[in-house]
Amino acid sequence: MSPKKTLNLESINKIAKEMKLNPLSLPQVVKTSVSVGLGQNKENKEIVESIEKEIAAVTGQKPKITRAKKSISGFKLKEGQHIGFVVTLRGKRMWQFLEKLTNVVLPRMRDFDGINDKSIDKNGNLSFSLMEQVVFPEIRPDEIKGIWGMTITLTLNKKAEKKFAMKYYSSIGFVFKKGL
Repeated sequence: MSPKKTLNLESINKIAKEMKLNPLSLPQVVKTSVSVGLGQNKENKEIVESIEKEIAAVTGQKPKITRAKKSISGFKLKEGQHIGFVVTLRGKRMWQFLEKLTNVVLPRMRDFDGINDKSIDKNGNLSFSLMEQVVFPEIRPDEIKGIWGMTITLTLNKKAEKKFAMKYYSSIGFVFKKGL
């Protein structure tokens, strides 16, 4: 069992004891999605290939190409056009990514004082964005073609109250802003 998986079980048991509930009835993270939009870079093949290679290095998994569902002339977008990448992580890879995210990446971010508590939705899922990919140790700043950001979403298997969700995410290593 991976160290993060053990930490997950320990944190669930601790919270369950605190709230006097059965540990099996509490929500747990089941998947993590990492998505990157191409934006203005969708025309430049070199940058698109670079983004695909870098997101694969960061997540440890080949990204899926996302395509436009319909044409929007105001955005110069055609139906079926390549508009981004998404990676869905589960199990061991997910816990490895979350461990790297909480222990290496977030502390390396400039002016990082925690994740806003408004990033937790009504079901207890956590979504936040990173503005640049260079905070990941796999990315070499001298070899990148351009700066791009990503959205990371952690999904729970059951609906959770915000109070429980914050306590749970804090126990697995996420830091939230103080005084909000």
